Amino acid sequence: MPDIERWPTGRLLSTAARLVEHAWDENLRSIGLTHAGVIALEVLAATGPITQTTLAQIVRVQAQTMGQTLNRLEAHGHVARRRSSEDRRVHVVSLTSAGKEALEQAEESEQQVLAQMSIDTSMFRQELKVLVRELANYQQFETRGDPASRPLLPQDARISPRASG
Repeated sequence: MPDIERWPTGRLLSTAARLVEHAWDENLRSIGLTHAGVIALEVLAATGPITQTTLAQIVRVQAQTMGQTLNRLEAHGHVARRRSSEDRRVHVVSLTSAGKEALEQAEESEQQVLAQMSIDTSMFRQELKVLVRELANYQQFETRGDPASRPLLPQDARISPRASG
């Protein structure tokens, strides 16, 4: 590995995120999930049924990307999509019982990956939450124009904090 002592913080953070995600994805494959799928399931568990468009906005991905994620989740029986009764062009997405079970397994898998680290993962998690919130708030003030373009954070979707911290 190159001399990481000289890497800027952003590079360290993005590299660490990719490495954790790859390790976690290996565990998730056995339950038919990806990292992106887990994020979608977490939001659905917190919000209940929501439109596919709203889900994409909360997760901060393009609608097409969310559509691909939902196709995989639906194929494994983790989510169900139905057309809105108000607008047939809109899909409402809901978590299935199989999806709830898969989400529980995914959370256990994440804990297993992080348990291997020689750091205080609880403190690290707290610091990451501060970083995400502060950067999102900074970007919010930098956003011009439509207030709907403001970044959405999990608390915007009424997502409760995880038991792990």
